[in-house]
Amino acid sequence: MSIASGTRGRHLTRRLVQLYVGLTLYGISSALLVLAGLGLEPWGVLHQGLAERTGLTIGVVSIVVGAVVLLLWIPIRQRPGLGTVSNVFVIGLAMDGTLALVPEIHGLPARIALLALGIVLNGVATGLYIAARFGPGPRDGLMTGLHRLTGRSIRLTRTLIEIAVVTTGFLLGGSVGVGTVLYALSIGPLAQFFLRFFAVPEATADAAPENTADAAPGTTAVGAPDATPGPGAVDAAVAPASPEGAILRR
Repeated sequence: MSIASGTRGRHLTRRLVQLYVGLTLYGISSALLVLAGLGLEPWGVLHQGLAERTGLTIGVVSIVVGAVVLLLWIPIRQRPGLGTVSNVFVIGLAMDGTLALVPEIHGLPARIALLALGIVLNGVATGLYIAARFGPGPRDGLMTGLHRLTGRSIRLTRTLIEIAVVTTGFLLGGSVGVGTVLYALSIGPLAQFFLRFFAVPEATADAAPENTADAAPGTTAVGAPDATPGPGAVDAAVAPASPEGAILRR
């Protein structure tokens, strides 16, 4: 998917709203996990560790890491979409904005509540922005690109990447705790549910891409008409190796 692809069609306005609301909520949810102080999601651990070492804000670190990961797409021949580029900037800005506005939380019950809210909101955000179908985030694209190149399963590829990320982040000073474990156990089912809940009607099956060679697996043909999917159509329309497929099979 190129940056320009997928930016036409009957549901464009809804998809754009979903994309940017989802990315903003993702940044907010990540900030809530930081404020809870009970452990972060895997990439959040790395971002926090790097922020501790560099003196940069965690949102700025998130943007820098996202950009670096996006550069890794070049050798593995992944192509970004609008959502990919937006992911790099919007999440980091939303994180820093939330951390600047929300006061520090004290007391274990309040921190536990904040952790739970952050995890659920993260699931909502993931469903929103991935269902918008504007391309995967840099980190998801790295996962699916390596899966395609190595032939290893999505689950194994994701696990190895996140173990490396968490370990590196922890060694740098990032926060690993009960929240990290709860996130790992719950984000899959939550994202799966909300991805289906927010699914935008996919293109009709008989609408071929204008240039078949340029169409990425699991992406909508440019200018293809949309149709309301029937029961189970969301699963059927999702390519197994796509980020959407990875979420559905977490």
